[in-house]
Amino acid sequence: MDFSLSVEEREIRDWVRTFVQRELVPREQEVLRRERAGEPGLRADELEELQLKARESGFWGVQTPEEYGGMGLSAVMTALLEAELGRTFVPFRFGGSADNILFHANDEQKERYLLPTIEGKRKSCFAITEPGAGSDAKAIRTTARKDGADWIINGEKTFITGGNEADFVMVFAVTDPEKGANGGVTCFLVDRDMGWRSEYIDTMGEWGPASLIFEDVRVPESQVLGEVGQGFTLAMQWIGRGRYLLPARAIGSCERLLSMAIEHANTRETFGAPIAERQAIQWMIADSAVEIEALRWLVLNAAWQVDSGMDSRHAQSMAKLYGGIKANEIVDRVLQIHGGMGYTRELPIERWYRELRLLRIYEGTDEIQRRTIARNLLKGHVKVGAALG
Repeated sequence: MDFSLSVEEREIRDWVRTFVQRELVPREQEVLRRERAGEPGLRADELEELQLKARESGFWGVQTPEEYGGMGLSAVMTALLEAELGRTFVPFRFGGSADNILFHANDEQKERYLLPTIEGKRKSCFAITEPGAGSDAKAIRTTARKDGADWIINGEKTFITGGNEADFVMVFAVTDPEKGANGGVTCFLVDRDMGWRSEYIDTMGEWGPASLIFEDVRVPESQVLGEVGQGFTLAMQWIGRGRYLLPARAIGSCERLLSMAIEHANTRETFGAPIAERQAIQWMIADSAVEIEALRWLVLNAAWQVDSGMDSRHAQSMAKLYGGIKANEIVDRVLQIHGGMGYTRELPIERWYRELRLLRIYEGTDEIQRRTIARNLLKGHVKVGAALG
């Protein structure tokens, strides 16, 4: 059993690590200043500039197939890159990507939506969550009724990532109430200028989701993505596309936070000695280090299963659940080690505190992950101790 990285994998990982240190970390203080002033931490033009700089070195479309101009990296390699990006809170992401379900578009739709999105000329968002349908995606109430050759969409979506910036949306609506999720939900590609609008949702973090409102939005039949009635299958494919990537980024955040805690513990003195000599501090540091390593292997195992073509949903749920819980415990310990300074906005700890809290909610709450894990075990879909076959 070999846990080492190949030469190529190490080179790719190290390039991203260097990029983060040279291009992103120096922006942190300005990002904090802007966010405190209610401004975006990274402007759209700055993000594009950074993405193009990365593209010059070949980093474009990390998981986008090579036939579309991407790198086509493995799930394991992508997880390693996400961990490196997680070392900073500067909201950077590599360009050249598109939602996985857009690859189900027909040739005409690929020309209008997929290819421009990969090139960064268009921005999309995925809209299934509603005020009354969060974890229970089957309970969506947004409707699309046929009117001649068109569909008329009515409803509201909420907590939509990228919904304020997107110029088109992949929206899921009920087209056959009797069938519901079993053949009665359809996905539509809807341009903003077709009539939907977005409203900003203020949150405790810097993530700014949106509510999307559809009032008699008329779209032609050509805007159906995939097949009529098969939208729920597409939705589940989107949701399960890479839950392991969320805790992967948390690995980097926790490593950076723990490093801050170690440095502070070695330099902060109380009662004539560094607090690093206090057992209470030592145990918090030790527990955090162990949990980061455990999370790393849960994430890499889930990613390995994806690359191996296995059903990775159970492994991804375990990584997502453990990552959300432990990342929050670790940032809380780091804040505690820093005392009052950790609670201020002079340091980025409180910002990470707010950001990491979201990990336990979006793309499947802790409770949903526990439900999935328990159900798999109780129904015999997964055997205890079967990770190695």
